[in-house]
Amino acid sequence: MGNLRFPTVLCIYVQVIAAIWIAILPICSAEIRDSRIDSDSRAMIMFEKFGFTHTGHVEISVKDVAWTSTQQGPDPDLSTMGFFLLSDESLVQVLVELEENPNYCVLDSHFITPLFNFKELRRTDNTYNNSYPVVDANEYSLFFANCHTQYRVSMNVHTKMYNLEGNKKDFLPAGQTQLPSLYFCFFVLYAIFLGVWIYVCVKQRATVHRIHVLMCALLLFKALNLICVAEDKLYVKSTGTAHGWDIAFYVFGFFKGILLFTVIVLIGTGWSFLKPYLQEREKNVLMIVIPLQVFANIASIVIAETGPSTKDWFTWEQAFLLIDIVCCCAIIFPIVWSIKNLREASKTDGKAARNLAKLTLFRQFYIVVVSYLYFTRIVVYALITITAYKYRWVSNGAEEAVSLAFYIFTFYKFQPVDKNPYLVLDEEEEEAAAQMVALQDEDFDL
Repeated sequence: MGNLRFPTVLCIYVQVIAAIWIAILPICSAEIRDSRIDSDSRAMIMFEKFGFTHTGHVEISVKDVAWTSTQQGPDPDLSTMGFFLLSDESLVQVLVELEENPNYCVLDSHFITPLFNFKELRRTDNTYNNSYPVVDANEYSLFFANCHTQYRVSMNVHTKMYNLEGNKKDFLPAGQTQLPSLYFCFFVLYAIFLGVWIYVCVKQRATVHRIHVLMCALLLFKALNLICVAEDKLYVKSTGTAHGWDIAFYVFGFFKGILLFTVIVLIGTGWSFLKPYLQEREKNVLMIVIPLQVFANIASIVIAETGPSTKDWFTWEQAFLLIDIVCCCAIIFPIVWSIKNLREASKTDGKAARNLAKLTLFRQFYIVVVSYLYFTRIVVYALITITAYKYRWVSNGAEEAVSLAFYIFTFYKFQPVDKNPYLVLDEEEEEAAAQMVALQDEDFDL
């Protein structure tokens, strides 16, 4: 039925396989969505992904449907253009079918759940509107297929995806309905954490440095970010749209992301509590990380607001992942430099015990930062992959729990105190500490 060539099949492979990763990043801030497709010849266009229960529904409305040919030929077979649902389990089967027959039309597959094709359009104005119950509970992706890629399709698409809870519509996917409560609980914990930190800083105001003020701002924006995402999810759950809470979430998330990486870099350099200045290479790291974080936040907003139906959506997603990896690698360097500097200083300045304490602290911080980045960038994604879609909230809870543990460790170790045990030590410990430094140089490898 179709007329697919090898480049088209390869394009389908890329788009379908990329759909697997969409659960990792937020696609949109609402499950009531309007999309515009303009002169698009892609063989498959993904709109969104949603976890359905046995009471799930999909509502689709298309209007202003038009198509133009890039070459001379007969009118297209409208049954080769249409919408369908595809589960992750069926992805492999569909790919096998395409590999066995490059001319195969996806709409003919027995592994998809067809919704409608363009033959069902109202002839007078080329529109369509219908609601479909989802009988088999699962996580599905909504696709549009065009098996004649010599035709460019234009249309406005309005979609609603929800599960029924009695007579009420729940617009959050199954597995994410718990997120409003989850994020609100973490907001309460961070609000208490912020209150404790302010109390400690006021009590120890004589030893408060500029880094402690930045750490306080980080906690504030983290708490505000959590309450905004909780309200965002709550409104999406009940109404399908965020009612402006997504904007507040983006704003506070923007400042939280920049402050988090900035604080890690500054603590790693020992700025303000070990030295009042930054070296040139440390300034360069900040000059790299901060602009990249700005761009990463812009990319995350584009990813969330446009959706995978946009032509450049996967490019923005790849850019976001690449920038995040670069930032994660960059913030490690100042910690490594501090450790090396302390190693060298312990052998020359006669203050082995003090340097050993600092060295131990920065080594611990190095390990914790690496572990935090590894968990939030790799382990969380693994949890998403191995857990059923109905328990997707577990990965969100795990990520927030590890983030809270990281914050508590960092703030506790670098809190303002009168006699910091890492900075003030008895002179009689120097000789033993010098031997310990030598031993640790051999044991610890960055």
